[in-house]
Amino acid sequence: MKRHFDDDLKKLNTDILKMATLAEEAIFKSVEALKNRDKEMARFVVQEDKKIDELELIVEETAIDLLALKQPLARDLRFVTTGMKINAELERIADLAVNIAQRVLDIADKPILKPLIDIPKLTDIARKMVKDVIDAFVNSDEKLAKSVIFSDSEADKLRNLIQDELIKDYMSKDASTATRAVPLLLISRHLERICDHATNIAEDVIYMVQAKVTRHHPERLNNNL
Repeated sequence: MKRHFDDDLKKLNTDILKMATLAEEAIFKSVEALKNRDKEMARFVVQEDKKIDELELIVEETAIDLLALKQPLARDLRFVTTGMKINAELERIADLAVNIAQRVLDIADKPILKPLIDIPKLTDIARKMVKDVIDAFVNSDEKLAKSVIFSDSEADKLRNLIQDELIKDYMSKDASTATRAVPLLLISRHLERICDHATNIAEDVIYMVQAKVTRHHPERLNNNL
């Protein structure tokens, strides 16, 4: 019985890792599609989302079976419930990558508004946060989870910088740029939301490891990483 329970936990862990890999790839490919004006790649991101949706259902079913049939306790219980939350957050992250790909399709045939500098930087932050937080989950690494939370402010600042530039330097000066600027505004927002979801996962990892709730309680985070 114990061996079967351990096997189910490993399966849950493995499937979450698969979801994280697919979500991170979707982020990368959606922004690569933007940089290269690649409509085919953007469509690929949209089409591949069904794989993540299917995997989300598998993870959810595994977790529910573990809770209902194996009745895990203490640390194992926190691992399973955290896995369910991470599953939902990763599915939302993948949806945001799809949103980016759809915005690429909106502007791929239009002249580029400006060189893409800050959006790729924000993409790198988002991808690193997703990768690091999944590593934190797998390795029960509270320190790494905290570093993800503290990275979110950098993402917020970069998002604000992108939006200020697009609004002040382009849209306010020339209203005709709006059709090209608004999709970039939305893409920056989607990337920042991806970082928010990574932060949510990090808070869940801290709870899994320490049984300590930090969501809505930033004062409980120790800045000494």
